[in-house]
Amino acid sequence: MQGTLVVDGDTTAATAERVRELVGAGSPFWLDLDGVDAEASALLLGPFGFHPLAVEDAEHFGQRPKIDEFDGFTYFVVHGPVPDGSGLSEVHIFVTEHAVVTVHRGDCPAVAEVRQRLERRHLIDHASPQVTLLYLVVDTLVDGFFPVLSRFDDKVDQLEDDILRQPTEAQLGVLFDMKRSLIAMRKVVTPQRDMFATVASGVVQLPGMTADGERYFRDLYDHLIRIADVVDSYRDLLSGVMDTHVSTVSNRLNVVMKQLTIIATIFLPLSYLTGFFGQNFSFLVGHITGRIPFFAFGLGLELVAVVILLYFFRRRGWLGGPTT
Repeated sequence: MQGTLVVDGDTTAATAERVRELVGAGSPFWLDLDGVDAEASALLLGPFGFHPLAVEDAEHFGQRPKIDEFDGFTYFVVHGPVPDGSGLSEVHIFVTEHAVVTVHRGDCPAVAEVRQRLERRHLIDHASPQVTLLYLVVDTLVDGFFPVLSRFDDKVDQLEDDILRQPTEAQLGVLFDMKRSLIAMRKVVTPQRDMFATVASGVVQLPGMTADGERYFRDLYDHLIRIADVVDSYRDLLSGVMDTHVSTVSNRLNVVMKQLTIIATIFLPLSYLTGFFGQNFSFLVGHITGRIPFFAFGLGLELVAVVILLYFFRRRGWLGGPTT
């Protein structure tokens, strides 16, 4: 069993014997587990008496955010972002009358931050220790969305500027990755908002919850509403950026097609003239001879045609000049 035990702000390595002792004495403590192995599972099912379905959910990650009320404890699944924004961190929380058990996999910065806060004795007044700890863990996980979304906003602005300068296919890949990240956030933020609305309103009864404690969960609910609104607004913003990319690429394609059309149009009369004078009519062969007719008809007419076309294109504004 890998985990830590926090009692009165002091952190030690968790052992099955020490946990059984604390459960038997009814002392408040926090057990933080890094995954659930066979020993930890036996401990959760035995001394704690947690329901097998809840323990099974804690063994298998990838659960949706939820609150399940059981006899003697309440089970939470809460998600927060990884600090670098590369994914989501999932934490399972068991809240009993005297203890809190958290389960996560690997390093969880939010849990580590709460542990440091407990060591500094930065707690909530007017609430039981288990409600205080639940709020601290969930609040730290939820507040982790704010810096991630702030960096996301800066990234969207920079990406939009780059697209307006020079759209590339690589930018589309970045856009799709960002959209997938937003979808993943929305899948956890929206249900968590609804979850803690029930806690803040008293629909879900937590052991040791007081009226003052509910105020903190109402503040947590307010944070989740703000985050959900920001995620939805960024999703709309990303759709607009994708439309901008498509529109910019289309406009650049139109410019290229216009340039190619101008070139083809210029060569159209030239091809006609060279084709006409290249025919072996007796009049042309007999009368258009010498250097002067060559420059006058062979090159002069082609230059006149090019000048007339360029003047026409400029008058129409196709070369950046005035339109008529």
